[in-house]
Amino acid sequence: MTLARRLAAEALGTAMLLAVVVGSGIMAERLAGGNVAIALLANALATGAGLVALILMFGAVSGAHFNPAVTLSEAWQGKLPGREVAPYILVQVAGAFAGVAAAHGMFGEALFSASEHVRTGASQWWSECVATFGLIAVIMGCSRARPAMTPFAVAAYITSAYWFTASTSFANPAVTLARAATSTFAGIRPADTPGFILAQLAGAAAATALFGWLYRTPVSSGK
Repeated sequence: MTLARRLAAEALGTAMLLAVVVGSGIMAERLAGGNVAIALLANALATGAGLVALILMFGAVSGAHFNPAVTLSEAWQGKLPGREVAPYILVQVAGAFAGVAAAHGMFGEALFSASEHVRTGASQWWSECVATFGLIAVIMGCSRARPAMTPFAVAAYITSAYWFTASTSFANPAVTLARAATSTFAGIRPADTPGFILAQLAGAAAATALFGWLYRTPVSSGK
């Protein structure tokens, strides 16, 4: 598959993912009547369902990363050439902002609007570290043990992580940056994005190192 096609898949897939995350957040908030738990449940279920569809749709083209942390992990494992890391991340970020704009357009919101949703502090950063660690672990483990199940495992993990993490599991630097541009249910204050992203990268690095060791193929002794 050519690089151009893979980059197009990453951009479109990330855009569609953000449209799902932000759009379902807006719909959930409007219909939940002030019940935040119901809104979060709807947002989580829609995100999980969307992830399954998008990974199945684009996985054979680009690997369906939709996430700079996944791209960096794949490059670390030697599954993606180093020269392709920056293009992948650039189109993921661009696609993420396009997805936010698409969701806003569907619900009559301004194209972009800075979020005022405060998400900061040690518990939030640790949550993002744990969430991203788990995401990379699921991808690495399932891709080796049961690759056909990876889309479903990733979606199931993210759906659950919406609920077991204090941060509601962004686990994605591109998603984090783009969600700073929506003042809706899914938003994050722009000033809070650096802490989230650093925590996400730390979690991704820890998972890549640990699961790279766990799944390392033993060197044959020749005996």
